[in-house]
Amino acid sequence: MDTRELVIEVRDLVYTHLRDTPFAVQALKGVDMEVWRGEAVAVLGPTGSGKSTLVQHLNGLLRPQHGRVRVLDYDLSDPNVDVRALRRRVGLVFQFPEAQLFERYVGDDVAFGPRQLGLSREEVRARVREAMEAVGLDFEGFKDRLTFTLSGGEQRRVALAGVLALRPEILILDEPLAGLDPAGRRRLIALLRRLKGERGLTLVLVSHDVDDVVLLADRCFVVADGRTVMAGTPRELFSHPPATLAEFGLRPPSIMTTMHALADRGIPVRRHCLTVDEAADELARALEGG
Repeated sequence: MDTRELVIEVRDLVYTHLRDTPFAVQALKGVDMEVWRGEAVAVLGPTGSGKSTLVQHLNGLLRPQHGRVRVLDYDLSDPNVDVRALRRRVGLVFQFPEAQLFERYVGDDVAFGPRQLGLSREEVRARVREAMEAVGLDFEGFKDRLTFTLSGGEQRRVALAGVLALRPEILILDEPLAGLDPAGRRRLIALLRRLKGERGLTLVLVSHDVDDVVLLADRCFVVADGRTVMAGTPRELFSHPPATLAEFGLRPPSIMTTMHALADRGIPVRRHCLTVDEAADELARALEGG
């Protein structure tokens, strides 16, 4: 008997933007996905595949036109569902989240969500401090900084802190690493792994960068042409032939591509290494003649 808690269930989800108009575009044609509490799940696929439309259903920004979306205790097909209550438990960080910032000062931006909950001044301040420190921003050093004088990476962390200040159970991030330099990507990956481990956050990550996904995701769903076409752990997914992955707009992780090239040249290494550490161990074994 499976004792895990299912927190997201999507079944045969269909959605058409601008339905019943001459500009109608069918974004989803039958998507299936499930997420268990505490997992990090990646949604992969080429641009225009329907990934962002899918995750916008998960906190009620969009409602199912056909099919089923259930998140925690909320049935998103129910017209009477309490979407405000859902959004307090499911945080959504958009692509380029710095565009979500609108308050003049950092502290006020992070405090916006908690203030809408009617919390006391002391509780709001405590949540702002906690959220800012969780993303690596010193509370005293940043709370009175002008938001738009920050670097791009700092603005992204402020936007994430604003969502974390609501203390969500599920955090959805749409292309969270897009536009960051390598150091910024490493910091954000480490932060997300820590939040998952220490807080037990359930993460849903939309991404097209498979190198980042293998560092974060427990399982992956591939969406292509509005449908779920593949699912599995990163190792299961990227064990498929490159031609199969390319059919759905994916490529193997860079490390795996390198290992394939070495094996093709007669070096006795396993092809399906996903991370630098795995590759280093495999190369050491090969050099030692193991």
